[in-house]
Amino acid sequence: MTGGETAEAMGAADILAVMALLPHRFPMLLVDRVEDIVPGRSARGVKAVTINEPFFAGHFPGRPIMPGVLIVEALAQTAGVLALSTLGDAGKGKLVYFMAIENAKFRSPVEPGCVLDLKVEFVQNRGRISKFAGRAEIGGKLVAEASFTAMIADPPA
Repeated sequence: MTGGETAEAMGAADILAVMALLPHRFPMLLVDRVEDIVPGRSARGVKAVTINEPFFAGHFPGRPIMPGVLIVEALAQTAGVLALSTLGDAGKGKLVYFMAIENAKFRSPVEPGCVLDLKVEFVQNRGRISKFAGRAEIGGKLVAEASFTAMIADPPA
């Protein structure tokens, strides 16, 4: 994305656009870019998982595996980009808060060197509260999935 273009017009958000939409920063920013944004419908995020991730030092020494909760967080961040992109200018400066996680399932370990394909779609959108379905895949193989609910709100004063 270059200056002046929006994620909605481009259908994608590079890392700078993601950081403009989300407040997360290293080490909690878990999505590198969001592609194929269809406002009000779906988006696909990408996370390159590297051995330099801070959680690998303790999860697990000798067998590094990305914690499942962080895979769900990466899905939620992708959904946050989708939700705020859908709002356009009305989403500027807003925060997206988790409200619920349901039916989380982890099918395969995620290791350094993997590229996570993070697919999210709106299931229900009721103003400030939305429900999403998310799937994390590696090379087309499902590694994790979850449904989650989030609320869009103004940042604290």
